[in-house]
Amino acid sequence: MTAGRPCKVCNFTRQQSYGVVVPSLDELKKKGCEFFGVSPTDPVTVVLEGDGTIVEDQAYFLCLPFNTKFMLLHDKETWAPARKIDGGTAWMARESMILEADTIDSSSVAAPWWNLALQLKQDLTSIILLSEGDLQSLVDVPCSELASALGFQEKKTEELQETLQRVLDRREEERQSKELLQLYLKAVEKEDRRQEDVSPPSQGGAGDVDLPDGLEVDPASGFMSRTLMVLKGKTSPETRLSTEDLQVVVSRGLEAMQQVLGWDAGRTSALLQACEAELSNRLQQIQAMQSISSTQQDSGRQEEGTGTSTKGSS
Repeated sequence: MTAGRPCKVCNFTRQQSYGVVVPSLDELKKKGCEFFGVSPTDPVTVVLEGDGTIVEDQAYFLCLPFNTKFMLLHDKETWAPARKIDGGTAWMARESMILEADTIDSSSVAAPWWNLALQLKQDLTSIILLSEGDLQSLVDVPCSELASALGFQEKKTEELQETLQRVLDRREEERQSKELLQLYLKAVEKEDRRQEDVSPPSQGGAGDVDLPDGLEVDPASGFMSRTLMVLKGKTSPETRLSTEDLQVVVSRGLEAMQQVLGWDAGRTSALLQACEAELSNRLQQIQAMQSISSTQQDSGRQEEGTGTSTKGSS
């Protein structure tokens, strides 16, 4: 049996308020009907007194902190925010809150982040749907104010803002990785086009055609002379080789590359390990790019499907 939860319940005018201990949302409705003289067979709605959020789910009710204040609405009663009139502190009924438009203080208009906070309060997973601007606005809100809007303790709110900041950081890292990968792919594509523009010599006159410097193939190793020059004479040669050259070097293995380079096993092994790491890093970047592209395509298809459904229903 679920333990009782202390909470408060008031009517829509806020002129009557009671403290109760109830194990469930249904029991809260039952108690509220008894307090406010409402027939238990009449339909009633429970909302949060602070912001009017409708509470219909038992699991959500159990997640709320102790001593949460609820409002019981019956018939045509509706939730309205509390107001202070003439410096007083009495909560006013809905029908007594008809004010002239020019008497409303601009400070009563909710800040832009307020609705975002209410959205998170109802469903924390909606973080993934927030834009970077929305995330930044929630991160910039003073912790105490955001805690008040969410009904959280300040420690929990601080952890939430740290999570929001991490989401922002991750999105920025993904954007930078995407931009770097695009630059890399453009460079590879340019290099491939440059190599394709070099026409291979005809078989009949192979001995008579001079290849540009660096493109001659070494008959003993099978590598182009430019590739051998990079491997033997450049610092961090793995970063200067194309992906295709890296794949060839890694596939040759230790013994074959020892013979090609004329190095000892230790030096050759270190080069192969560096080439393997560089090749793995490039492949991971390509996979990340493909994953981002796939996610964007899936989102686009979902939006198109939603738009089609909306048109169909209208």
